[in-house]
Amino acid sequence: MAVKTLTPTRTGTDIREFRVDLPEADLQDLRTRLAATRWPERQTVDDQSQGVPLETSQALARYWATEYDWRKVEARLNALPNFVTEIDGLDIHFIHVRSRHDDALPLIVTHGWPGSVIEQLKIIGPLTDPTAHGGRASDAFHLVIPSMPGYGFSGKPDGPGWDPQHIARAWTELMRRLGYTRFVAQGGDWGALITDMLGVQAPPELAGIHTNMPCVVPPDIDALLQRGITGVNNPLAELPAGLSDEERAACERIDFFWKHSAYALMMTTRPETLTALADSPAGLATFMLDHDAASLDLICAAFAGRPGGLSRDDILDNVTLYWLTNTGVSSARLYAQNALSFFAAKGVQVPAAVSQFPEEILLAPRSWAERAYPNLIHYNQLDRGGHFAAWEQPELFAQEMRAAFRSLR
Repeated sequence: MAVKTLTPTRTGTDIREFRVDLPEADLQDLRTRLAATRWPERQTVDDQSQGVPLETSQALARYWATEYDWRKVEARLNALPNFVTEIDGLDIHFIHVRSRHDDALPLIVTHGWPGSVIEQLKIIGPLTDPTAHGGRASDAFHLVIPSMPGYGFSGKPDGPGWDPQHIARAWTELMRRLGYTRFVAQGGDWGALITDMLGVQAPPELAGIHTNMPCVVPPDIDALLQRGITGVNNPLAELPAGLSDEERAACERIDFFWKHSAYALMMTTRPETLTALADSPAGLATFMLDHDAASLDLICAAFAGRPGGLSRDDILDNVTLYWLTNTGVSSARLYAQNALSFFAAKGVQVPAAVSQFPEEILLAPRSWAERAYPNLIHYNQLDRGGHFAAWEQPELFAQEMRAAFRSLR
């Protein structure tokens, strides 16, 4: 990896060009480690109820070791304007693509875990050059896609403090440093929390936000549902009376997630125990695949020869980025830093837009969305797509972004 300093926009705020150039020795070491993987015996069930099936992990490892080509995605990344700048003592990597349309709206998009800037590569063209992708010049965005601290090519914090609130403040500083006096923000997964925190902090430059994982659950219901994470309690039996069918269905979906989210509990409480993620590529990949049931279905299908929204290369582009940057553990530390609820309403007052993809962890009822985002400017339920919406359904996602922010231009 190489960086080159550009002319700073202000004293002490250098922005440096960045190029991805991973050593070939690192790729050979990856292939050697994959070939030496010691596998467990096959699972005792014929479904995914106990985690990633052995056949999926082995198919992934075979393809990764013998056919996958990291240099293809490396070239895609290097074809884009990549930069690094230091904020609060930490290097922050970001992709910055300006539209050729002068009146484009500046937009910062934040990924989540186990994601990276790889998630957003497919939406860069449609958002920055809409006339080439079925949109209008008035739909154009100037796009900023940062890597969160501890993720990808950004620096790794060496102490506590980089929580979603801190990251949100850093994103405001980044947009100011780039010269944007008015911008909008978007996020899913951790990006949703960070984007909501931008909405709570409401810097004067922020015109509005968009989320595809809306934080809308009433706090009392959210606290109740979190009691079910161990599987011992049954919070669904204690839900308050008067919930609509849609609200109760949302609770059931969240309850299912909490009962199948041991990975999140592990990263929240014991991230430093996950040393195996830095030592075994097969172990890292398997851990990353098991994020949510719908995404795992999609991934298992891809490695069984039935690709849907994600291809084998899509999946391995992201996993390989984690491996080559050794960010399996450093990314997990964000869970330990966080004190916010994943799904509870945060108190956002700025204009907010919600796109609800049907396979998302939480299907947010409009009634809750209107309460959580009192200045709701857009709410739409899509007919396909899941948790990694920009990655899985880039065309739909781009259409949603255009519609969501049209009233703020």
